[in-house]
Amino acid sequence: MNKSSNGPEELERIYRERFGAFREYRQMVWKTLVDRFFFRYVSPDATVLDLGCGRGEFINNIQCKKKYGMDLNPDSRQYLNANVTFIEQDGSQRWNLDDDQLDVVFTSNFCEHVPSKQVLSEIIAQARRCLRPGGRLIAIGPNIRFVGNAYWDFCDHHVPLTDSSMAELLEVQGFRIEEAFDRFLPYTMVRKRPVPSAFITLYLSFPVVWKILGKQFLIIAKKP
Repeated sequence: MNKSSNGPEELERIYRERFGAFREYRQMVWKTLVDRFFFRYVSPDATVLDLGCGRGEFINNIQCKKKYGMDLNPDSRQYLNANVTFIEQDGSQRWNLDDDQLDVVFTSNFCEHVPSKQVLSEIIAQARRCLRPGGRLIAIGPNIRFVGNAYWDFCDHHVPLTDSSMAELLEVQGFRIEEAFDRFLPYTMVRKRPVPSAFITLYLSFPVVWKILGKQFLIIAKKP
């Protein structure tokens, strides 16, 4: 059974409408985020899976040995670089990967789209199974504590999360929280004025500014 609240065709229509005009800008933002911040969590010889990879903004840019992108939307395949293996599936079902195969599972703005916390728990359990001991799960998502009612401005947001509830869910699944930020990135790039990469680099260099502008959490958890 497909547990996603939105089918593949509907997902593509939503994302085309929401992000189509911002594709080049999103690519620039994610290249900057990867090159200036997330690289430190991923070793060059790592095997990495981007959960809910969308149009590949993270997985296409991260430097590592082996790359996987997982998404229910089959159109994601066309946006992924040739060195990314695409896994088209519902993430709450058993992943088509071996136990202890991955070094990093990365997910951004995905968890709020699943239909329930029970489904999210099943997804996290699969991530834990496939991660090697010492492997990391890195999760970014809108923090409803700071976003407020704007959380529901997107029709495919279903599960309200905070940094605390996400961290607790990871701990229940056997992860150890390595780092947790209640405020990391601003809420959304949709309908916002683009900013240059130099500004993003500067923002990442001053965590004190995150406390003012950040409305998304960042959780880095390790499998013991």
